[in-house]
Amino acid sequence: MGLLKNIFKARDKPENRTPGSSYSFFFGGTSSGKPVNEHTAMQMTAVYSCVRILAEAVAGLPLHLYKYTDNGGKEKAIKHSLYFLLHDEPNPEMSSFVFRETLMTHLLLWGNAYAQIIRNGKGEVIALYPLMPNRMGVDRDNAGNLFYTYTRYLDEAPTINGMTVKLHPSDVLHIPGLGFDGLVGYSPIAMAKNAIGLAMATEEYGAKFFANGAAPGGVLEHPGTIKDPQKVKDSWNMAYQGSGNAHKVAVLEEGMKYQPIGISPEQAQFLETRKFQINEIARIFRVPPHMVGDLEKSSFSNIEQQSLEFVKYTLDPWVIRWEQAISRSLLSPSEKKEYFSKFNVDGLLRGDYVSRMNGYATARQNGWMSANDIRELENLDRIPAELGGDLYLINGNMTKLHDAGLFSNRKEKEETI
Repeated sequence: MGLLKNIFKARDKPENRTPGSSYSFFFGGTSSGKPVNEHTAMQMTAVYSCVRILAEAVAGLPLHLYKYTDNGGKEKAIKHSLYFLLHDEPNPEMSSFVFRETLMTHLLLWGNAYAQIIRNGKGEVIALYPLMPNRMGVDRDNAGNLFYTYTRYLDEAPTINGMTVKLHPSDVLHIPGLGFDGLVGYSPIAMAKNAIGLAMATEEYGAKFFANGAAPGGVLEHPGTIKDPQKVKDSWNMAYQGSGNAHKVAVLEEGMKYQPIGISPEQAQFLETRKFQINEIARIFRVPPHMVGDLEKSSFSNIEQQSLEFVKYTLDPWVIRWEQAISRSLLSPSEKKEYFSKFNVDGLLRGDYVSRMNGYATARQNGWMSANDIRELENLDRIPAELGGDLYLINGNMTKLHDAGLFSNRKEKEETI
């Protein structure tokens, strides 16, 4: 036991990161000079769009609790109390969609999602409440056991008492993202702060460019000496500065000349930089560019394939994190052998109507789908069993290899007799 304790102590958090998921040393100044954090990053349209797409996609997927059956199949565990919490209302204040959307947003911005688990006297889960990741710390005690430390603000709902609360792992639903040690994830925003900072800088440059007249800056040359240069400058700016005064005819007096000294946006490749940064941010979240409005390299022939790849390579890893975290934190050891949670992504993988019907026809003719199986996938009412809705049919011209010629042999015997 002493050896095991030493091993646990050796597995304490690495020294080069902060407790919990704040990772404050990653934030702050960037190469572009723009401060980047979770809140400023969400002001970027590309970041907001990627976070919204992923959060709404996970929140909109049907989430069910299933139970293994004796015949090796599965069925929805509707009578289990956890089914209602996951599928409908995790707590009296929010729906399942809002709950999952909130936690997924936390996961994408902070790299971690936390929810407090409320249990009754029997140990059954009766409610789930989101917790802010930037107020949560994850640590180990002297024995190597994990515990969570949460700092509560006065304006929060009083689901927990005190300003700083120590929570047992059984009281926290923790969904970590990609991380250093497998316990706590790190923030994608923090890791990609320079890319996001550059996007923020180019957006600010564009805004100031149009605010200053939609034309390059320059100097006014006067052949003589100006008694009050500030007055001349203010008069020029009042008449010609700002996008509302763009392309007005300038009147120069007393032999003055205007010499532009700025660089045009085309020369500075301003538009190309903004477009590249949008793709860069989409790459961070692994979102296809056409989903954030970049249709330059998209067409009718490849958008469907990109959408399928979005489900397979982007959503599936997040969904698996959710499913395994739910099973690990919300099910007892005995329940884990009987129950499991599952997101239904079949709706996102559906092809067009003609492709679906052809696939259903093949499955129906080959006998591995019944009419009711197909109607359930299409969200149609079931056909009563007495009308053949549950029958599995096959084509009559197919038979086993060793039965080939059986009919002809039988006919020859009858003729001989």
